[in-house]
Amino acid sequence: MAARKGPTSAYTDSPAYSAPSSGHGIPEGWKYRSLRLGPFRFPWYASPESQLILVSFVCFLCPGMFNALNGLGGTGQRDEDIYASTAANSALYATFSVVGFFAGTITNTLGIRFALSFGGLGYCIYISSFLCYNHTHNLGYTVFSGFLLGCCAGILWCAQGAIMMSYPPENRKGRYISWFWMIFNLGAVIGSLVGLGLNIHERGDETVNDSTYVGFLVLTFLGACLAWTLVDAKDVVRRDGSRIILMKHPTWKTEILGLWQTLRTDPYVILLFPMFFASNWFYTYQYNDVNAAQFNTRTGALNGTLYWLAQMVGALIFGFALDYPNVRRTTRAKAAWGSLCALTFIIWGGGYAFQRKYTREDVAMEGHQLYDWTSSGYIGPMFLYISYGIYDAVWQTCVYWFMGAITNNSRKLANFAGFYKGIQSAGAAIIWRLDGLQNNPPPYMNLFASCWVLLAGSLIIALPVIILKIKDTVPVEEDLKFTDETIEDVIGYRVTYDSPGQKDGLNERWLSS
Repeated sequence: MAARKGPTSAYTDSPAYSAPSSGHGIPEGWKYRSLRLGPFRFPWYASPESQLILVSFVCFLCPGMFNALNGLGGTGQRDEDIYASTAANSALYATFSVVGFFAGTITNTLGIRFALSFGGLGYCIYISSFLCYNHTHNLGYTVFSGFLLGCCAGILWCAQGAIMMSYPPENRKGRYISWFWMIFNLGAVIGSLVGLGLNIHERGDETVNDSTYVGFLVLTFLGACLAWTLVDAKDVVRRDGSRIILMKHPTWKTEILGLWQTLRTDPYVILLFPMFFASNWFYTYQYNDVNAAQFNTRTGALNGTLYWLAQMVGALIFGFALDYPNVRRTTRAKAAWGSLCALTFIIWGGGYAFQRKYTREDVAMEGHQLYDWTSSGYIGPMFLYISYGIYDAVWQTCVYWFMGAITNNSRKLANFAGFYKGIQSAGAAIIWRLDGLQNNPPPYMNLFASCWVLLAGSLIIALPVIILKIKDTVPVEEDLKFTDETIEDVIGYRVTYDSPGQKDGLNERWLSS
């Protein structure tokens, strides 16, 4: 008796296929056993949910601590020593921009666990260099640590992006992105709270103390170790029995060619490159030219805490809104683009009003008055900085969701994530270098204007992709074109037969390799 249509697959809303059964559903073994705790049932270890939580905590402990430290302004350095931070971050993002672009090839060949652990070690060395700099002023080591972190972070973020965009089913990608962004930024919140607690009595403009750096160093090392607890992508199984679309037998040759194939078959992704470029451009302005320039040490730490908390709120709201089931995905994509446009002009319009109040020359003057949280007039700038945090989360969440809506193929999404992080870091390298020029650096207003123009312009350039390339669903046949897998390798939908007892006495089977 012929099989009739069962539930849709994890990837697509198209009908399920009548392929021969190749498995019995969820595999056996400890990795696939759910844990029940009272009324709560937790997903198995090799599920997308568990793996996303693990990679979120890796980023919580590594990039999260990096963000917390940089959020203090100058990576915790002050006055003439802020040059060390600028030099290290310029080297970091310059290297990141090159390595990140090719990171998809490295991640697809060597695997998720190696990529994440190697990436985490770079953050340990980076933070150790500033602890060393406090005592030796060894600029060479600091710049080297930035260069090394550029190599490591490019690979880490590529692996993270592939997991976040390819592991979830289509109707849950927004919330997976929001879960990651909230856990990841919780690391920055806690790191900022540590910095705030250790520097709470510093009413002046002082370098953060050694205890801050040591605390961050230990946490980043734990993050690098945690990466080895993930499972390989080929072992991940969704609730419906479906698996991740990837290359079963990747080699350096196939993945280098795959990078070129991605650009050849999906050239429209180039229209997203300006959004990628703009996505980290504004960090330097916000960290160094607002937080470090206008607030004292303890208030800068408070601002950093509020900034990362705001990111968690922004990711939560937009992540779940992007998955709203009662609106077509094509409509949600256009609404997200419109929301980004509105926020760009509202929030950065407020930033323009604040930036008009001071210049780089004002900040350089002896006796320049810095905001403390007890100062009159602090509340307005505080809410502006919170708004900057919300905006960053919304921008990053939407960009990741746009890419994840184009394809479900893990191999292709690893390359997309590599393009994203590489081009993003190229922008960051340029702006860090511009801001760090010791002779005639650009005025603050010029840097502010560059942020606003890049953000607004990149949205206009990306609009054709939003309108023409994001569909309500991506057929599984389309996703499989970029791999050596077959439908039987990845689809895990149920096939129900018209007559009970057919097919060896089974009414249904799960199709899964």
